[in-house]
Amino acid sequence: MMKIYRNPEFSQWSELLHRPAADTRALESAVLPILEAVKLRGDAALREYTARFDGVALTDFSVSESEFQAAEESCPKDLKKAIRLAQKNIETFHRSQIEKHEEVETLPGVRCWRRSVPIERVGLYVPGGSAPLYSTLLMLGVPARIAGCSEIVVCTPPQPDGTVHPAILFTAKTLGLSKVFKVGGAQAIAAMAYGTESIPAVYKIFGPGNAYVTAAKQLVARDGVAIDLPAGPSEVAVICDATAQPAFVAADLLSQAEHGTDSQVLLITWDENTLKAVMREVERQLTDLPRRDIAQKALENSKAILVNTPDEALQLSNAYAPEHLIIACADARALAQRVTNAGSVFIGHYSCESAGDYASGTNHTLPTGGYARAYSGVSLDSFVKKITFQHLSPDGLRRLGPVIETMAEAENLSAHRRAVSIRLNYLKTNTIDR
Repeated sequence: MMKIYRNPEFSQWSELLHRPAADTRALESAVLPILEAVKLRGDAALREYTARFDGVALTDFSVSESEFQAAEESCPKDLKKAIRLAQKNIETFHRSQIEKHEEVETLPGVRCWRRSVPIERVGLYVPGGSAPLYSTLLMLGVPARIAGCSEIVVCTPPQPDGTVHPAILFTAKTLGLSKVFKVGGAQAIAAMAYGTESIPAVYKIFGPGNAYVTAAKQLVARDGVAIDLPAGPSEVAVICDATAQPAFVAADLLSQAEHGTDSQVLLITWDENTLKAVMREVERQLTDLPRRDIAQKALENSKAILVNTPDEALQLSNAYAPEHLIIACADARALAQRVTNAGSVFIGHYSCESAGDYASGTNHTLPTGGYARAYSGVSLDSFVKKITFQHLSPDGLRRLGPVIETMAEAENLSAHRRAVSIRLNYLKTNTIDR
């Protein structure tokens, strides 16, 4: 079960908050040959790896229209209704992120502005093994469509019978995504990065995955293919006080522990009785959890920490920078104002992390491994580029030109200075008013 630490000294925090470390060298040595093979041999390599890793012999990786239709017919009605409602909420939240175009006059005659331009070709990776994450397709496909990406490629592993899980295909069809390919693992990342006969190359790759997928994304990024963010095993920290319901907190901890054996969960509280009650409840709920074995191993990487005060709890959480942070306290809103490092924050006793995973509207593709200190989760901004523009009128150049000349001369960049001077000299006898 989870290790318990009571009132650790600050000097112990660094070791205490250590995450399970993956052997990155071993991962890279396993993934690099796959990337190279797909880069060189395209679909032929994909067929080999799909047969080896997924146990499926495929000649065509594309999902056909008949497969989309069959998925829609077999997907349960209540699940389809739930997916549509989640889609609506995610769309509402992400549409609110559209920036208004504003021009700023920094000096008379000098106007600057910035415009969001969609990334033309994006690839979405959707895990489809023991947990087919159709919710990930919602989280990535919705903002990609709102942003206006002209080509959206989806890769997801095939099931043992060579099909894709119906919920994933129904979600794709609902979002209007038709380019769905039955390819998973590192080989799917390679296909989207370099392109094959069947799968087009993209400019940016999104989506979570296992350690091999994560390593593949980081490796193709070295070749100039952008990725959404550094992502690893799922994690949650829960800060709670005596008002918390132990059953709620235990369920939240287990909801992340069941993701994978390398997941990590943290319980942080300043109330001894709450700590004990939550630990008992975790043990009780674990017994009937279908993914009990996975959660059990994740709990071995996890910790329950008793601190002295709410201030110390927040300092500890900010030092950890969790992917998900739940604040189950009487003054949760006030405490949330002081969060500086977290992927997504869930405030109050009824704001379970599962809400953000599925349907509240926020994006569940978030930085893990402490990257929340510097990275944001996926948003509409992730699917666009921000291009800046400027326009100088003749009067604007007259005002700004001498400043540029002085600065360029100080850096010994005479051609930069000349680009201004030649125009200023021209303006002494001529005018181009545009």
